[in-house]
Amino acid sequence: MTLTRNLEGRHAVVTGGTRGLGRMIANRLADAGASISILDLPGALDQADLPADWTSFPVDLSRQDCGTTLNGIAETIGHADIVVANAGVVPPWRGMRDLDAAEWQAVMTINVWGVAATLGAFGPALARSAHGSAVVMASINGYKAHGQQVLYTTSKHAVIGVMRAAALDMGADGTRVNAIAPGPIATDALIGRIADRHKTGGPSVEEALAAMAAETATGRMATDEQVADVALWLASDLSAGVTGTVVPVECGLR
Repeated sequence: MTLTRNLEGRHAVVTGGTRGLGRMIANRLADAGASISILDLPGALDQADLPADWTSFPVDLSRQDCGTTLNGIAETIGHADIVVANAGVVPPWRGMRDLDAAEWQAVMTINVWGVAATLGAFGPALARSAHGSAVVMASINGYKAHGQQVLYTTSKHAVIGVMRAAALDMGADGTRVNAIAPGPIATDALIGRIADRHKTGGPSVEEALAAMAAETATGRMATDEQVADVALWLASDLSAGVTGTVVPVECGLR
C-alpha cells in the first residue's frame, strides 16, 4: 500500500508496541512520517529490535500505580499528537464456575486501568497538539461475547466505555478518541493460543484459522496490516470529524 506522509512532524506514543498489533501500528505511523515512542514491559523492550530513531520507555501496566509511571513518561516526552493505547492481555478461557479473583483483578488492571491511565497521562500533551488523536485497542468482544471468555469480554466492554467517556472529556480540549475492534487476527499470540488448545484436543492451527475465515463475509480473516491501516486513518486528519466511535476490523464476521 502506498502511503502519503500525512503524519510528518507529529509524534506518536504506542503502548505494547514491541510486537504484534502494536508493532505493526507503530511501523505504519512511522511510515506515514510520525516519530515514535514505544511504551512496554522492560523485558519486551530488551528483546525488541526497534529502529534507532524511536524512543522507548519501560512501564508495567499490571501495576496499580502505573499511572504515576505514565505521568512521568508523559512529562519526559513532552509532545504527543497521537496516543495508541494498545497494550492488553488475553487471559485463559474459563467458564463462569472457574473464575479466579486474582486473575480477574490483574487482567482488568492491564486492559482497563492501563488504557484509562494512559489517556489521562497523555491528555495534557494531546490537548496542546493541533491534531490530538487517541486510539484505543478494543475488540469485537467489546460489543459481543464468546463462551468461556467472560473476563476478556468484560474488560473489552469496559475499554469501549472508557473510550466513549474520554471522547467527551477530552473533546473539550480538541482531542479525538476512538477505538478499533479487531476480529480474529493471525498474530503470533493467537496462533500460540490455538496451538496450546490443540494439545488438549482442540483443532489444529490450520483448521482453526480456516474456520475463523469461513465465518466472515469475505471468506478471509482481517490482517494486522488492515488493523494498522485503520489506526493510521484514525490518527490522521482524514478522520478529523470522527470521535467516540468503534471501528470494527473483522471482514464482516457473522
